[in-house]
Amino acid sequence: MHRLPLGEITLELAGGSVVGNRYPANFDVLHVDPALPFAAVVDGMGAGEGSRRAGTTAMGTLVAQVRAAWPAVDARQLRTAVAHVQSAVRAAGAQLAELTGCTLTALLVEPDGGQGWLVQLGDSRAYRLRDGLLELLTVDHTAAWLGVLHGWYPVGSPAADRARYQLTRYAGHPDEPEADLLAVSLRPGDVWLLCTDGVSDQVDYHLMRELLAAPRPEEAVRDLLHGTLEAGGDDNATAVIVRVHATTPR
Repeated sequence: MHRLPLGEITLELAGGSVVGNRYPANFDVLHVDPALPFAAVVDGMGAGEGSRRAGTTAMGTLVAQVRAAWPAVDARQLRTAVAHVQSAVRAAGAQLAELTGCTLTALLVEPDGGQGWLVQLGDSRAYRLRDGLLELLTVDHTAAWLGVLHGWYPVGSPAADRARYQLTRYAGHPDEPEADLLAVSLRPGDVWLLCTDGVSDQVDYHLMRELLAAPRPEEAVRDLLHGTLEAGGDDNATAVIVRVHATTPR
């Protein structure tokens, strides 16, 4: 766990990942920065070299861009960072005869703690627990999300299930789509969760809310990942939890 004071707030960050029972290796990538208020999760598409290469390239490029620009944090800088990610992943897969792509979801907080930025491509998610209400703050970039929203097929139908794997935006996409950027506030008492779909698809909403209320983020991460294994471990699962506290005056 890392603890970072930022003006009037202090962040506690912890993360973890499990392979699960479906895949022979972990194609998720996790980053909890030891020095900056920055965390991200990446989920490779598929279980081959393209997935592995996309995930490591996307995360490495994003981390390098954020560190190089720090302490500058704004929408333009983040869009530039994502553009570099897209180009790097496309280049990494240029010689591969398979899909090279991944999701990307990140939280970066400004140096004074006054505002944070969510960055998202794909279906890895960001949740916020505030005043007992757990909210999903990101939108899945999938055909399933569009289909359910517009009534193309019922929730839970075979067609909706198949469409979950049809991502409309991701790192490595041939059209290099932009990420969603969302400016967010951070308040003492908030608990933030970044996770791959191995968590969100396997851990029930009510259980997720209960586990996020744990007093220490590393405990919540451990219990969330254990919950994915109890549910069958059907996917790699990765989670980052950020707890926000009021900075104690010295």
